[in-house]
Amino acid sequence: MKHALPALFAAVLLSACTTTSRPPSVGYGRYLEPIPGSITYGGQPRTKLTKAPVGSIVPHQFFDNFGHRVYETYVIEPDRSLRLVGRRIDYEIFGDMDR
Repeated sequence: MKHALPALFAAVLLSACTTTSRPPSVGYGRYLEPIPGSITYGGQPRTKLTKAPVGSIVPHQFFDNFGHRVYETYVIEPDRSLRLVGRRIDYEIFGDMDR
């Protein structure tokens, strides 16, 4: 028992350190996944952007579940769908100091 408890504790600590193959949720790249508030969260929007040229950039901003401002960037694909290419989250601790 004296040796089992430290071994069990070490196993729990090491299991918490394992990495996953889950893509990052912040940054730029093709592996970004939509989060609640994203335009493409739950699938592509019903309306298509028919007048915007292919390759146009569409900015989008919203507040996440924790109240942080999220800035996303989309690109219009040839089939008129939107592809999420960038996300930045503002983690302001004190908010606007002008108020």
